Amino acid sequence: MEQSTIKLSKKIKNDLKKQMIHPGETYEMVIARLLKNVQEDDVLSPAIIKNIEEGVADIKAGRVYTSEQVKKRLGLK
Repeated sequence: MEQSTIKLSKKIKNDLKKQMIHPGETYEMVIARLLKNVQEDDVLSPAIIKNIEEGVADIKAGRVYTSEQVKKRLGLK
């Protein structure tokens, strides 16, 4: 394993420490887990893509309501 030294502000170091799941977790483990979570969040699942496409189709077909129309229909205004 290669070793590097990085400078962190006290705030970032404390924030990383708060992300630790157990006392034996290292900063490297925390950073690796956070990076994995970020990378997974960047990927859209097929279900999400389908929902977006359906939403775009609804907009193009005019199947939309204004906020005012929704409030009125729900009796909020």
